[in-house]
Amino acid sequence: MSVTEDSELPPGLALAWGVPVKTTKLGRKPSQSVEQIVRAAVELADADGFEALSMPRIAQRLGLTANAIYRYVRSRDELLVLVAEAAWGTAPDLASGSGDWREAANRWTRAMIDRFDVHPWLCDLPVRGAPVTPNLLDWTEAILEVLTGAGLTPTEALSCAFVLDGYARQIGGMRRDLRSSTATPAQSDAVARFLLPRLRERGHSVLASMMDGDDYTDDVVDDDVTFGLDRILDGIAVLVTAERGAKPAEQGD
Repeated sequence: MSVTEDSELPPGLALAWGVPVKTTKLGRKPSQSVEQIVRAAVELADADGFEALSMPRIAQRLGLTANAIYRYVRSRDELLVLVAEAAWGTAPDLASGSGDWREAANRWTRAMIDRFDVHPWLCDLPVRGAPVTPNLLDWTEAILEVLTGAGLTPTEALSCAFVLDGYARQIGGMRRDLRSSTATPAQSDAVARFLLPRLRERGHSVLASMMDGDDYTDDVVDDDVTFGLDRILDGIAVLVTAERGAKPAEQGD
C-alpha cells in the first residue's frame, strides 16, 4: 500500500488488517509492538474504564515515554479502532446451532451483550460508521447470513441487524451503569417506605402494587433481556413471513 493510499483510509483501518503504515520514527528501535500496545490498552480499560484510554497512560503502563507510543499508532483515534477490534474478538459461530434463524439471531445478540459484560467500556466507544475491520465485519456477516438465509433481502437484514445491535448496546450500557451505581436500589425497604404512600397519593396504583410486591426493581435480569429480545425477534418474524409469502407470487408474475 502506498503512503497516498494509506492517508486516504480511516485511522486504524490498515493496521487492523495487518498492513504496515508509516508512523513517527523516533531514533531507537521499537521495544514494543502494535499488538502489545493494544493489549495494554484493553487491560487498562478493563481495570479503569474508557477514560483511562489516553496515550500517556498507556505509554506509562508499558514503560514508554509519552511520545514513544507514536512509533506504533499515529493517534488516539487509531488506537481506539484497534482496541475495539481486539475487545470484540471472534464472532460467534452461528452455523453450529439448530439452523433456525431466530435461535441464531438470539445467540448473536446475547454474544454481543456478553462482550459488553466482559468489556463494559465498549459501551463508551464512539460508533464511527459501518464496520470495516476484520472482527467486526465477521460479526456483521454472521448475522446477515442468518437473516438473508431466512428470506430477507440484504438491506432488510442489515436494518434488522442494526436493531439487534442497538438492543445489545442498550442492555450492555444499562448493566454497566447499574453495576457502577452507588445509589440505593429502588427495591430497598427505605425507598419502598418512602415512595409507597406518595405513589398511592398520586394514583399510581400499578407502580405501587409492583413496589409492594418487590416487582419494581432496577436490576436487568435475564428474564428482562429475554422479554425484550423476543419482542424484537417477533417483529423480524413478521417481516420474514411476509417475504416468504411474497416470493411465490413474484415468481408467478
